[in-house]
Amino acid sequence: MKFEGIYTPAITPLNNDGQIDRKAFAEVLESLVAAKVHGIIIGGSTGEYYAQTAQERFDLGNWAKDVIGSRTALIIGTGAVRTEDSVEYAKAAKAIKADAILVGSPPYALPTEQENAAHALQIDRAADLPIMLYNYPGRMSVSMGREYFRTVCEASKNFVAIKESSGQTGQLHMLAREFAQLSVSCGWDDQALEFFAWGARSWVCAGSNFLPAEHIALYEACAVEKDFDKGRRIMSAMLPLMDFLEEGKFVQSIKYGCELVGLQSGGVRAPLQQLDQQEKQRLQAVVTELKREVASVVGGKA
Repeated sequence: MKFEGIYTPAITPLNNDGQIDRKAFAEVLESLVAAKVHGIIIGGSTGEYYAQTAQERFDLGNWAKDVIGSRTALIIGTGAVRTEDSVEYAKAAKAIKADAILVGSPPYALPTEQENAAHALQIDRAADLPIMLYNYPGRMSVSMGREYFRTVCEASKNFVAIKESSGQTGQLHMLAREFAQLSVSCGWDDQALEFFAWGARSWVCAGSNFLPAEHIALYEACAVEKDFDKGRRIMSAMLPLMDFLEEGKFVQSIKYGCELVGLQSGGVRAPLQQLDQQEKQRLQAVVTELKREVASVVGGKA
């Protein structure tokens, strides 16, 4: 599998009782398919996997496959504290014929690079599917490094991509120069332009839950058209949203963004709490201006 384009880590809508809203979930997926995103990730942090039971995660994968079919790529997240649990999520992904799995580092345990690589390889053996690694030391407290990449890449051809979310440009440079097997995907939104300049062909972006066209526009400008002047203008328009999302209420903001475009998202699970009214108004203003500016660039008026 080649990772090219926009990959959306889908939200998980909730009803008034805090339970997963299956109908609203299907509507979110349908909106993404209609927008022609290049793939959908289920079981990512934007989907609040950490606040879900194992059965809920299995159900979400099954429901997503039922809705999506083969219309776009389906990637299943395997994140968990225990390797054994990640293995079960990988097996479930294989059972529903997912296109790929997302494999990160287990949080809290602080594994060495060799231990972390062994974790990933055990998941790989359980699924035998293409793998997008997920390096997010800000949440997992460990970073995937050279020893890790050498170990997994030498052991298996299934490791084909990485969502790089360290925020460190040196890590991006190292991956691009030294590990050709891994297609680098942007996982740090305000560095999307830099990722594309260094050859990234994909972007895993939560904002595409509610602004898919704008995210696709940046990908097409940079990765397809190679028009980085246009890309810079689109990126400039998107930066206020990225700044807002990094203020500390990321999932809440993505879910409210979905509400702004007519999708039912529900609240968030504890310990998170929803945006207050002032935050909602600020986000709405940011989104309105972003859409206006990007439309102007894409329409050739900027």
